Amino acid sequence: MKTPRAVQKLIDAFERLPGIGPKTAQRLTFYLLHVPQSELDDFASALSNLKKQTVICSLCFNVSETDPCHICTDLSREESKICVVEQPLDVLAVERAGTYKGLYHVLHGAIDPLNNIGPDELYIEQLMKRLKNGNIAELILATNSSMEGEATAMYLLHLAQQLTTKNMKLKTLKITRIGRGLPTGADLEYADDMTLKRAFEGRMEY
Repeated sequence: MKTPRAVQKLIDAFERLPGIGPKTAQRLTFYLLHVPQSELDDFASALSNLKKQTVICSLCFNVSETDPCHICTDLSREESKICVVEQPLDVLAVERAGTYKGLYHVLHGAIDPLNNIGPDELYIEQLMKRLKNGNIAELILATNSSMEGEATAMYLLHLAQQLTTKNMKLKTLKITRIGRGLPTGADLEYADDMTLKRAFEGRMEY
C-alpha cells in the first residue's frame, strides 16, 4: 500500500524530532487525521508562530516573548545571584519549585567533545562578561549531574576562579553547586519540585 504523500511528509517530519521513532511518528500522524480541521489549523498556527513570537533574552539567553525577559526585568529578583543551567527547560523546572529568587544564565547545552560541542558553542563567554560587569555575590552551577554537566560545571568553576584572581571586585564571589537531592545522571527538567527544592537548599560551595 502506497502512503499518501501528505501523510508520509508528516511522518517524516515527526521522525526528525528527538525521541520520536517510526512507529510513534505513524501513530501521531494517523491520530491527527481524525482531529477536526479547526484544531489542526490551531496546531499549525502554534507551530508557525513558535519562533516568530519568541526571542532569546540578550542578558540570560532564556527563551522569552520580550528582550530582556520578564525574569531579568523583575525588580523583586535577587540580582546578586546567577543560576547557570543548561537549557531553557531547566529554568521552568527551577521556577516551578519556587525556591530560587535570583537571576539565570542559560548555556544552551553542555560541553560534549564526543558530539563536537565545545565551550565556544555555548553562552559561556557571555556569562563571564556578566560576572565581570555585575555585582554578583553568588554563582550557582546548576548543570545536570551527567558526565557532560559535571565537566561543564568544572570548566565554569575554573574560569570563575581565574576571574577572581584578576579582579578584586570578585574576591568575595561565592561559587556553589547544587547536588543533594539530584541523583547522578539525572536531568534537571525531570526532577520533581521537592527534589529541586532540597537540591537548592543543600547546595555546596564549589
